Amino acid sequence: MKNISKHIILAFVALLVSCNQEKATPKVSYDTNAMAKPVAKTDTSSIKVADLPINFTGTNILIHPIGDLSIYSRDKNVAYDSSSYKSESQQSFTVSDNNQYEITGYLQNIKFQEIGKDSIKSLTNKKILIETATYLKNTADKTKKQFLVYTLTDADTNKDGITNSNDIKSLYISAINGDNFTKLSQDFQELINWNCMESTSRLYFRTIEDINKNGAFDKEDKVHYHYLDLLSKEWKAQEYFPVN
Repeated sequence: MKNISKHIILAFVALLVSCNQEKATPKVSYDTNAMAKPVAKTDTSSIKVADLPINFTGTNILIHPIGDLSIYSRDKNVAYDSSSYKSESQQSFTVSDNNQYEITGYLQNIKFQEIGKDSIKSLTNKKILIETATYLKNTADKTKKQFLVYTLTDADTNKDGITNSNDIKSLYISAINGDNFTKLSQDFQELINWNCMESTSRLYFRTIEDINKNGAFDKEDKVHYHYLDLLSKEWKAQEYFPVN
C-alpha cells in the first residue's frame, strides 16, 4: 500500500514538473508569414462604455476611462463581463478601478475634459490597451507640473490578430490633460518596471530586449536601463549603464 501511494505521489510531482516546463505564450513573433493573418473580428456582443469621470486632487481635468464591456447569456440570465470584472452574480458596467492616484483596467482609450468646459478629447486614435494610468502627485507638488504615466500595449507583437496583454507592454507619458502623449520605451522591448524619483525629477524604467529572437523574454536576453528628465522640454528617454 505504501509503494502504491509513493508511486502516485511521484506521478503527481512529475505531472507538476511537466506543466511548469510548458512554454509560455511568446510575446513576439518573427514569422513573416504570420503578418498576413487577418485581424480578429470585432466582438458584436460587446459594447463600449465609459466609467464615471475621475478627478485627481489638485487638477482641473476630468478623466473618462473607456473600455469594452462583453455581454453574454447563460441559463437565461444576462451577465456582464467587463475587462476588469468577470462575475455572473454581480451585474456591473464598470471597466476600470482606481485608487487615489492610479487608474487600472484594460482600457481602449481615456478621454479628458477640462472642468467647466463641455468638450471632451481622446488620448489617442490608435488601437491600444491601457493597463494603468498613474498621476505623478509628488512630482506635481514639487514642480507644479502634472503628468500621467501609462503602461499599455500598442501593437500585436505576437501576430495572433489581437492587441492584448499577451503582447509587449510599453511605457508612455502625457500631460495631465492627455497632451503630448509620448512613448518612452523602445519598440519590441518589454517593460519590466518603472519608478519616479522626486528628488531628481526623473522617471526611471527598465526594459528587456529579445536578443536571441526566440519570441520570449528570458535570462539570455538583455536588460536596458533608462531615465527621463521630466522637466526637459523634449521627452526623450536616456539609456544608462549601471551594471557595466
